[in-house]
Amino acid sequence: MTFLTIGHRGVMGAEPENTLRSFVRAERSGMDLVQLDLQLSKDGALVVMHDAEVDRTTDGSGAVVDLTLAELRELDAGQGERVPVFEEVLDAVRAPLLAEIGDLPVAEALAEVMLRRDLTSRVEVSSFHDAVLGEMARLVPGVRLTLTAIRYGEDIVDRALAAGAETVALNIRRLTLETVESAHAAGLRVVGWTVNTQEQLRLVRALELDGAVTDFPEIRLTGRFTA
Repeated sequence: MTFLTIGHRGVMGAEPENTLRSFVRAERSGMDLVQLDLQLSKDGALVVMHDAEVDRTTDGSGAVVDLTLAELRELDAGQGERVPVFEEVLDAVRAPLLAEIGDLPVAEALAEVMLRRDLTSRVEVSSFHDAVLGEMARLVPGVRLTLTAIRYGEDIVDRALAAGAETVALNIRRLTLETVESAHAAGLRVVGWTVNTQEQLRLVRALELDGAVTDFPEIRLTGRFTA
């Protein structure tokens, strides 16, 4: 199986995260998948941002859900970049996308776009929340799903299967060979995050993971040759 490199919020170690600039850089770097995060604005726009608040990644302040799209557009998201909406990313890059979502309203908004634009072959959906993945599976038949986890136990495989996920994306600081083997035996792909050093990449390859989420474009190049 091909080892996948997944650009984290584009390539957030090299460009402002979750911006068109970052996504274009990730695609040009040859990332197999480009990961992004989705939130809803006050007026229901599907915007690309990780945090519930804009404070960390822009020159503004406040919760995303309390700001209209027009207000979000006024913010500088880094190096003059603006907060994009999801469909702008679809049009800006051709790379497959991994869209992370956190709640049911965002799932419904994403499902509408995926159905309207027939995106099941291009967009995978990830979440830390099992119920959100279950709802995506109901709304978009055939959607590919990833269960993401920071802290997890031996039940992570059963949880992923119950949610209809094909992949588990797991914090490498807690990852064990036993978990990897259990997931593979159940037919799941295993992706590790976040992999930003050669030491971490060697660990990922030693554990025979199927891919790595990284902040840096260089990992894409060295990942092909690291045993």
